[in-house]
Amino acid sequence: MVSAASRVYVSHLAGVAVFDPNGDRVGRVRDLVAMLRVGRRPPRLLGLVVEVLSRRRIFVPMTRVTGVESGQVITTGVVNMRRFERRPTETLVLGELLDRRVRLVDSGEEVTVLDVAISQLPARRDWEIDKVFVRRGKGGPLRRRGETLTCDWSSVTGFSLEEAGQGAESLLATFDQLRPADFANMLHHLSPKRRAEVAAALDDERLADVLEELPEDDRVEVIGQLKEQRAADVLEAMDPDDAADLVAELPEREQERLLALMRPRDAADVRRLMSYEERTAGGLMTTEPIVLRPDATVADALARVRMSELSPALAAQVYVVRPPDQTPTGKYLGTVHFQRLLRDPPFTLVSSIVDTDLQALPPETELSTVTSHLATYNLVAVPVVDESDSLLGAVTVDDVLDHLLPTDWREREPQLGMDVGREPAREDRGGGPEPGAETAPGNGPEDRDGG
Repeated sequence: MVSAASRVYVSHLAGVAVFDPNGDRVGRVRDLVAMLRVGRRPPRLLGLVVEVLSRRRIFVPMTRVTGVESGQVITTGVVNMRRFERRPTETLVLGELLDRRVRLVDSGEEVTVLDVAISQLPARRDWEIDKVFVRRGKGGPLRRRGETLTCDWSSVTGFSLEEAGQGAESLLATFDQLRPADFANMLHHLSPKRRAEVAAALDDERLADVLEELPEDDRVEVIGQLKEQRAADVLEAMDPDDAADLVAELPEREQERLLALMRPRDAADVRRLMSYEERTAGGLMTTEPIVLRPDATVADALARVRMSELSPALAAQVYVVRPPDQTPTGKYLGTVHFQRLLRDPPFTLVSSIVDTDLQALPPETELSTVTSHLATYNLVAVPVVDESDSLLGAVTVDDVLDHLLPTDWREREPQLGMDVGREPAREDRGGGPEPGAETAPGNGPEDRDGG
């Protein structure tokens, strides 16, 4: 009999840190891999999908897990750094089991899976999924809507069917606290069908943040599966420069349809950014920096800097212009850096502390020159002005990095000087270990077969 102490609900494992025996962090749990079995036998848990520090996702067999306790997972420390690739017979627990509609065997009632529990078998390192936490729908007069219950795996049926009508509520709740970049990484590794379901369930602001972090192919796929008005709403919620990059990747006819559905002001910003060459200051800039008039005070500037939706690079400085103060603005007067705002009294006018020494860049400035300018003056952003000195926008260092890195940088690991960070010669986990890889007995395909 499995004790309650050895049972863990998988939603509690999402994002949990994985450590080796010495206390050094290996990575974080991103999903669990299970193999469904014939009949009502509980699925065998094969291992964990762990995202290591280089953002590579690897497979850690459960035979390498020595402890699951106190919000952490302890391993033997001997893992294979080969990139994880799911096999056809495998199921991702967080990505594919949560939110599935199944039926109770006794009553035939359809219920929604909110969570599943894994338990370690007595005297063995094997784990299996033995409990299912579900929510009922409408019921009889004695049962209120939304009642939840925990039942044995054998008490439900429907997991072996193709996913159909699977929602995303529980999966979103599990990953709700992820940063947009981490959420995008998780979304990238889901199946196209599941990715579309999750995208449909996100609100416009959250989806906009995630789309800005997705690889090009994924974001084109996601935006293409949304209804046109929803796609236009999401584009409005994105930073103008990211929205322009995404719209530019779409077929021309689709570009015009979406731009026509957007608010005129937002569509105008996107059209303006699309008119510049991609690898120039105009193509890189955002049209929404912090812009203030000369009669604004330090207190006004700090209130704008505090806005939570601003990136750190945009919040690092404000730009002082003559009216109008919407880009393209009146004459650009100069920049006030965040540190200077902290040194002066709140009632000080920004026009009296403006920095006029640093040169603004014209929109046709090439990427290499923009990069050199930021590096030379130790800046995180630089203003962009037209021939009449009207402020058009600002280029931030994060946008410069996006264009300096290889197009597939999200899929590549940083070169940290360690062998484990290198791309392996073979991706097939069923093959032999790559030369020099640290692989322990039992870390091969036999760890994931059988049962």
